[in-house]
Amino acid sequence: MAATWLAFISTFGLLLAVELPDKTLVATLVLTTRFPAAPVFLGVCVAFAVQSIVAVLFGSVLTVLPSAVVSLAAALLFALGAFLLLREGFSPDEAGEQDASRSGPNPVSFMRSAVTSFGVLFAAEWGDASQLATAALAAHYGNPWAVGAGAFLALTSVAGIAIFVGHKIRSRIRPKLIQRIAGCVFAAFAAIALWQTLS
Repeated sequence: MAATWLAFISTFGLLLAVELPDKTLVATLVLTTRFPAAPVFLGVCVAFAVQSIVAVLFGSVLTVLPSAVVSLAAALLFALGAFLLLREGFSPDEAGEQDASRSGPNPVSFMRSAVTSFGVLFAAEWGDASQLATAALAAHYGNPWAVGAGAFLALTSVAGIAIFVGHKIRSRIRPKLIQRIAGCVFAAFAAIALWQTLS
């Protein structure tokens, strides 16, 4: 039971830190300025559910392999995640990320708003650091349910924050700094997994 909670809390905490300054928050915030909040939240939650399932399944496949191979795969996934985060953390800000449109929601059907939100977030998160981290954590802990639940809850929490108070967070937090810190955490996890492989 303790191992399940450890897997859940570790996944939730890491992915929340990774996604708060990431494009997930910005994309959800922009979608909310164009569509009503309810269908946006529904669309992004479904996208996150699918992404989490795919990542956990990939990580679960890794657990049937020899432990050295699993440790090496986890190290590579964490290293790739660290690279992606540090690259974004040290890249110049894009003009489109500074301010979302203030024009207000457009009168679009609920279904179209939800489907558009699903498509945008599904594409944005595919192969993202959070998906790689979910796969690596599923392989590391061998507990796909706890890791999947932690990942999904972290992603939907970020979406909720973006919808309700995203604009305030963007003005008070330096996203690049958080991305750099998260990238260093990923790099440390990669080093630990590599050490486990070699030892």
